[in-house]
Amino acid sequence: MKIRGVIFDLDGTLVDSGLDFPLMRREMGLPVGMPILEGLEEIGPGARMDECLRILDRHEQEAAERATLMPGAGELLAMLTERGIRQAILTRNSRNCSSRMLTRLGLAIPCVLTREDGPPKPDPAGLLKICSIWEAHVTEVIFMGDYLHDINCGRNAGMRTILFAPNETPHYSLLADFCVSSFAEAASLIDQLSTDHAAIDPTKAG
Repeated sequence: MKIRGVIFDLDGTLVDSGLDFPLMRREMGLPVGMPILEGLEEIGPGARMDECLRILDRHEQEAAERATLMPGAGELLAMLTERGIRQAILTRNSRNCSSRMLTRLGLAIPCVLTREDGPPKPDPAGLLKICSIWEAHVTEVIFMGDYLHDINCGRNAGMRTILFAPNETPHYSLLADFCVSSFAEAASLIDQLSTDHAAIDPTKAG
């Protein structure tokens, strides 16, 4: 089936912001390894929550100012645009942080959903909402991200996933349909999937 759109995670996939999650957890007093948003949900309303939100906002704003585009990301986005393949972003970052990153880096992606727009990944609501906006079936869209939340989000939506693993391949890579280490690999894979996806063996990608 023809690919009509590609949805990207933002931080760690399209851009590198250097967010230090262990430091954020320490400043917030969250347990080691606990996802930030889930940790905040457990804290609940109150003075500590307000302080944690200030910490989160400070880190995200600093990250937005230092973020850089991942090598090859611009070329892939240009290829997709040339071929009429839609692009969107689904991120657990805030709207302010995401908007600042995209503006600074000159990325004009028309559809961007952040944590203010609905349940965060791995909940599939964001992916399904984008498919609804595009009037596309989940089988016509691919989700590309760098973390377990992204892969589980895609799986929960019934959507094919590409794990972006530029440094080392994590243990959960087997959960993804495809795994790539660069945007050049991603471009080649999407090109093949767009022309004859039935011939692609997910176990041989990446």
